[in-house]
Amino acid sequence: MTQTDWSIQEIARLTGTTSRTLRHYDDIGLLPPSRIAANGYRHYDDGALVRLQRILLLRDLGLGLPAIGEVLENETDAAGALTSHLEWLRQERERLARQIVSVETTIETMKGGGELMAENMFDGFDHTQYKDEVEKRWGADTYASSDAWWRGMSDTERAEWKATTAGLARDWSTAAAAGVAPDSAEAQELAARHVAWLTGVPGTPTSVPGGDVGAYVLGLGEMYVADERFAANYGGEAGATFVRDALRVYVEQSL
Repeated sequence: MTQTDWSIQEIARLTGTTSRTLRHYDDIGLLPPSRIAANGYRHYDDGALVRLQRILLLRDLGLGLPAIGEVLENETDAAGALTSHLEWLRQERERLARQIVSVETTIETMKGGGELMAENMFDGFDHTQYKDEVEKRWGADTYASSDAWWRGMSDTERAEWKATTAGLARDWSTAAAAGVAPDSAEAQELAARHVAWLTGVPGTPTSVPGGDVGAYVLGLGEMYVADERFAANYGGEAGATFVRDALRVYVEQSL
């Protein structure tokens, strides 16, 4: 028979946490036990285990317990929430795998006395892959300006830009997986960072005085959702939809 009821000691052992932590989760209403046995021990069923998995995942993202409680209260579709989180985890796995290969290559090259190649050390950003889309949507001049800007960067500057870009995408994905509302203060802070990030690219409406920044930002948001290549940066279509909606609120309220 499949076990459908676990004691607090068994759950603590399986998850690597402590009975004290689980009791604390109960005390604050975050994870009540499914039942309490005659001996006073707490027991947990399948539903409680799923809820605990979500709690631990959200905790790993850096959310505090009050914020985790709000996420669980607002996002009642556990399977849907876990699916979004799984998409983000897969993106992180791919990103980390590429970083591992890059670092391993650097170490091997250094040990062998070879010449370090920047293009191998900083994998993950091909600035030419969206050339046709950029020219079609915003003109050849826009692409030419941004391309010249990118090629004029030093290796260090490119690395810093990539780190900023990856950090922004990661924070968007984290917020989306946590169920943050698009009009929340957290989402709007991310939207402000996103627009500030866009202003760093020359030739775009965000960097040109008098440019229609609002229309440009709204257009990008729609593109993030419509094109799976862009959506992948934010954990998939659900994450991209969150980014689009947050940017739309930002444009309406702040631009």
